[in-house]
Amino acid sequence: MITTGIKLINFKKKTNSLNIKKNLKLILKEKNQVIESLKTSYQNSFERKKILKYKKASNFRIIGMGGSSLGANAIYDFLKKKIKKNFLFFDNLQKNLKVDDKKKFTNLIISKSGNTVETIVNANILIKKKDQNIFITEKKNSYLHILANKLKAEIIHHNNYIGGRYSVLSEVGMIPSELMGLNSLKFKQLNNLIKNKKFMNNLVLNVESILYFSKKKNLIQ
Repeated sequence: MITTGIKLINFKKKTNSLNIKKNLKLILKEKNQVIESLKTSYQNSFERKKILKYKKASNFRIIGMGGSSLGANAIYDFLKKKIKKNFLFFDNLQKNLKVDDKKKFTNLIISKSGNTVETIVNANILIKKKDQNIFITEKKNSYLHILANKLKAEIIHHNNYIGGRYSVLSEVGMIPSELMGLNSLKFKQLNNLIKNKKFMNNLVLNVESILYFSKKKNLIQ
């Protein structure tokens, strides 16, 4: 193994496999809103036709912290060879941030709360008058809503039940993927994965691993 000091003793014992698999199947069958967002049936709060006008652009900036930008960044890194557009990601405050005045950008400003300080600061520094802007945030009074209205920009609702770490297959990740020229519907593969025995077995193994190490570290009873 590359990592030293890890002993996988008793790792092959799967005493809880059946119970874990049964519980996982029950969870997957529930109408859990986060899990539903992973399926093709998930109702996006944007229409694909509505963002067609932005697809003609060549230069994009994703401005958001953590889960608001990491998912789109991962998609871009993995599929960069297929993507013919230029995407820049701003997910933290940067010293001496340089603004490119020569290019026209389409900015995606993403914050669930609409009040993320780093996102607000970067947006105020980067956005220029000639830019196009799309704001993804909750439908409530916030700084980004005020800024979006001031700029007469597109506002797309960020569902309040989806946290940043789960948001890649919601509007937060799928709008950028559409603008990259990708088909967002092809990312929704949970229905097919559930039917795959290897996927379920690997999922069970991962849960067993987490439970095993959690017990060893006295994190759970």
